[in-house]
Amino acid sequence: MPRRVVLVSACLLGLNTKYDGGNNYRERVARLLEREDLVVIPFCPEQLGGLPTPREPADLTADGSEVLGGKGRVITWGGRDVTHSFVRGAEESLKLARMLGARAAVLKARSPSCGVGGVYRAGDRRLMPWNGVTAAILIREGIRVMSDEEFSEDALERALGL
Repeated sequence: MPRRVVLVSACLLGLNTKYDGGNNYRERVARLLEREDLVVIPFCPEQLGGLPTPREPADLTADGSEVLGGKGRVITWGGRDVTHSFVRGAEESLKLARMLGARAAVLKARSPSCGVGGVYRAGDRRLMPWNGVTAAILIREGIRVMSDEEFSEDALERALGL
């Protein structure tokens, strides 16, 4: 049986890549590492974009697809524009997905990079029905994405087309 490649937000696997230097470990996601039919690739778009860990938290001014198109920004809670780093990280994440043939990704909910269908807006921190910057670029390229909150092995199997 061929091994299928899945990108997974590194913080969900227990790697300390979260903005505050911690992680968002999810046991049910981490169990994917035990599957012999999958190649699980941990990644952190914010680190791939050159941001340090820990780093100042950030929010979006628009949906991730608009940020990619130059019509939105990524702003730290202190007011610094880190759009370039988020876009670069999204582009590097897409490059990684293409190099490895990933067809699906499990991403951290509500992250300005990885959020799927719900990301906080800069300024008032209101939860908006947006995708993060990396989620948006992966979706645009036909990679099936799901958040850790909607993740199940059945949903992943469907995303992989099985």
